[in-house]
Amino acid sequence: MFSHANGFPAPTYRKLFALLDADFRVRAVDRFGHDTRYPVSDGWKGLAQQLLDFLQHDCGSEPAVLVGHSLGGYLSLMAAAARPDLVRQVILLDSPVVAGWRARLLWLSKCTGLSERFSPAGATRRRRTQWPDVAAVEAHFASKPLFRQWDPEILRDYSAFGTVDDAQGRTLAFQRDIEYRIYKTLPHRLGQFARKPFPVPVTFIGGHDSREIRMAGLRATRRITQGRIVWTQGSHLFPFEHPQETARLIRQART
Repeated sequence: MFSHANGFPAPTYRKLFALLDADFRVRAVDRFGHDTRYPVSDGWKGLAQQLLDFLQHDCGSEPAVLVGHSLGGYLSLMAAAARPDLVRQVILLDSPVVAGWRARLLWLSKCTGLSERFSPAGATRRRRTQWPDVAAVEAHFASKPLFRQWDPEILRDYSAFGTVDDAQGRTLAFQRDIEYRIYKTLPHRLGQFARKPFPVPVTFIGGHDSREIRMAGLRATRRITQGRIVWTQGSHLFPFEHPQETARLIRQART
């Protein structure tokens, strides 16, 4: 069961899914936050419930391997903590757990309205949402530093499946306001998972150049994973930059 990062619908990962297909029966929620039954709220309880309901209804009777990138990793941890009977293991792709003084700072930033300084929320509000066609979408993102290291096939998939038709041509499939609200409601209590042994095995795969890891620290993540931490080349978005290596590490992490 794969859970996507904020702002990137599941079809963006099509190449990664294809690389995993021989070893996993991949299932994924298309877009978290867009189903009115599971609204975005502080701490993401509704989004975690969306994942749990999907697990129960679409993933069969066997406990699932939960693989999550960024947002998806945190939701996977929350789901596994709530219903460990549904989960075989969790594999986090650059989802470092914020705890201790950093968690208190995150809570304070949310209370004071300063959370945009500690997340991509501010940039999200300014993000372009309209293009005349898919080719224009791809050209736009290819020119951005954040996307320059992406695998070309994944960038094409994001351009095609991360946008939908509208009256002006193409618009983002993942609504900008929802992406913004997800960033503004980051959980600040995930450190609780480090206080006692986690009920299922957890592995963390991190990008060497991840700014998010430097900001969050890894103390709580080391406790939750019991040291099962693996490093790979790339940034916070390494699954888009190096899908073959990401697939290899996911297979290697499977227990």
